[in-house]
Amino acid sequence: MTGTKTLHAVFDGKVLKPENAANLEPNVRYLVTIEPERKEETGKQSLWDVLSEFSGKVEGPKDWSEEHDHYLYGTPKHGKGRRE
Repeated sequence: MTGTKTLHAVFDGKVLKPENAANLEPNVRYLVTIEPERKEETGKQSLWDVLSEFSGKVEGPKDWSEEHDHYLYGTPKHGKGRRE
């Protein structure tokens, strides 16, 4: 076997039992890392809570929203708050 394989297993108090066929070579030593499986918490967060986890803030000039073409494409500034 080459590479890494992830198995889901249940510990019965004595041995780990894979939930599906492991397809491993017998009599070969394997390095096993134990990590508890996180249970998905469904219904605990609103859509806005989920979206806010992926959103962020971008630092920029105060006139960013008024002069976005200038900052994105280099066009001349044309707004009220123009400082030169």
